[in-house]
Amino acid sequence: MRREARAALEEVLGDRVAFDVPMSRYTSMRVGGPADVVATPADRHELGALLRACAKHGLPHCVLGAGFNTLVLDGGLPGVAIHTRGLRRLEERPDRALRAEAGVSHGSVTRFCTTRGLSGLEFAAGIPGTVGGWVAMNAGIGTREVVDVVREVEVMSPTGRRRRHLAGGRLCFGYRGLRGLAPGSVIVSVLLAVSLAEPAQVKAEVDRLLEARAGSQPLNVPSCGSVFRNPPGDYAGRLIEAAGMKGAVEGGAQISTVHANFIATQPGARAADVLALIRRAQREVELSSGIRLVPEVKIVGRES
Repeated sequence: MRREARAALEEVLGDRVAFDVPMSRYTSMRVGGPADVVATPADRHELGALLRACAKHGLPHCVLGAGFNTLVLDGGLPGVAIHTRGLRRLEERPDRALRAEAGVSHGSVTRFCTTRGLSGLEFAAGIPGTVGGWVAMNAGIGTREVVDVVREVEVMSPTGRRRRHLAGGRLCFGYRGLRGLAPGSVIVSVLLAVSLAEPAQVKAEVDRLLEARAGSQPLNVPSCGSVFRNPPGDYAGRLIEAAGMKGAVEGGAQISTVHANFIATQPGARAADVLALIRRAQREVELSSGIRLVPEVKIVGRES
């Protein structure tokens, strides 16, 4: 990286910018080569200044969030990885809504709603990551998705010079994705619809969903969550298991024996191990069923 670009990033963020950082420290799979830069802005003002510095010096950027649903390859990540954990304001609005900044964790949302008796977001209990990631991926379960509760999304332009508040109904949500934003745009916050309920009622529904998730998913091992999208009318996990790939191993990575649409990693695993399993699963499922599985996990960076 050019000296002037490095100096500009340090001027904006001080010790909240780091260089040549292994992404295994920042992703839920605990694998991945080094990022040129990991930047952690403390608030939306620093985020804007960071994006302006990236634009001025020609530095590509991507939003990392909490590092779920992301596989960084072993060759590392060029440019700036933006860690949003500094954007963590969470407040109840008088108009039956919750304003959450992009870096607010799923656990914080669940605790906030349970304590205050706010209903409507119970379905998201246990979905890992941050609010920004939820919106970007239109996270959800079988019957409910983020699109069902989004009133508005605050978005910062790729150059950091403009923020817009986009009504939920005007956004192009699809299955596990949000389309239509300019490449490089960054989600700053989201307004989520809630309703008043008894705290005990909210807690009971959250507990029910967490118990169901714990019984069907490998939650105690490093993973990225669901690896593949479910094809229309079927389930990726069922297809992988039917193809004989449940429990398959590549190096330090294994297709989970609990749920075949999860890949778990062990210490010493490499992104190449995970990628090899993804490709094997795609090949075997296509041979056995004729269906080509599409990854849900975002694969970024350079192969070594």
